[in-house]
Amino acid sequence: MLISQIKGSNGEIVVAVRNGPGDGAKAVINGGSVYKLAMEAADSGKSLVSVIEAHGLGEAIDLEKACVEGRFLSPITHPDAAHLHLTGTGLTHLGSAATRDSMHKKTTEAAEETLTDSMKMFRMGIEGGKPKAGEKGVQPEWFYKGNGYGAAAPGAALVSPSFALDGGEEPEMAGIYVIAKDGTPFRIGFALSNEFSDHVTERINYLYLAHSKLRPASFGPEIRIGAAPEDIRGTSRIKRGDKVIFEKPFLSGEANMSHTFANLEYHHFKYGLFRVPGDVHVHMFGTATLSFADGIKPEAGDVFEIEVADFGLPLSNPLAVAADENVAVRQL
Repeated sequence: MLISQIKGSNGEIVVAVRNGPGDGAKAVINGGSVYKLAMEAADSGKSLVSVIEAHGLGEAIDLEKACVEGRFLSPITHPDAAHLHLTGTGLTHLGSAATRDSMHKKTTEAAEETLTDSMKMFRMGIEGGKPKAGEKGVQPEWFYKGNGYGAAAPGAALVSPSFALDGGEEPEMAGIYVIAKDGTPFRIGFALSNEFSDHVTERINYLYLAHSKLRPASFGPEIRIGAAPEDIRGTSRIKRGDKVIFEKPFLSGEANMSHTFANLEYHHFKYGLFRVPGDVHVHMFGTATLSFADGIKPEAGDVFEIEVADFGLPLSNPLAVAADENVAVRQL
């Protein structure tokens, strides 16, 4: 089942669901929001699908028309945006078979002292990112992107700050979670995401990674409820006017990763800070495809598009650049 949120005629949130990408969508009766439905499920011990079925379905929703009209909201929002967390993990994907073979050879044969920290982290994932049942795997690289104020709705601009050196896409899968009243994390499902980053800043020094990740992100338009497919194959492209200046396949899913989703989830939610009842988490799981690696420099007005057939409508966002701001701290 796919679930999404669009803006209604009176500005209200309309929750839309459909069984799959080829099906028509219908509004959930008295759904309120995806957040409300998910919390109802988490706090009652019921599945989200059963909660939706209990509410029932009403009028038909034309999702493609809503997309054209710019009425999509992020597929989950929180009443207080500060309680939605945008986070992610890196160095989790193997890439193409050829890249995997060459990287694996390099990480297993090279002397420890010749490896960069990134390669060491990648090797740790290869060796310990998929633990046996009941065991704890190696922890991944982890980063913070921001809160709900940095979540750009599908179709909305990803705004690069004026001081940024780059504004590049990162096509990824994101896990979508709510925290029940007893502190238990519950996964709603997975969604397409653009973990927008500043790759030039990151390249200056790896210790600038934290700065490079403090950028907006977009996810959706739809959440695929349930577990993710083992092998996820999609396309990432950049459009400049009526031309496609970059297009490349991207892979995800555990068949193409050095970590299991369960291992990455454990190492995020093991922190009590991330198990605060009522909070929402959007956790991005990394990528193996970047236009930056191919020498592409996105410009304001370019449109990023990420699509995977099993996850519904593509995620599309134009790039914008913010005006200069005179930020100064004043003494009270």
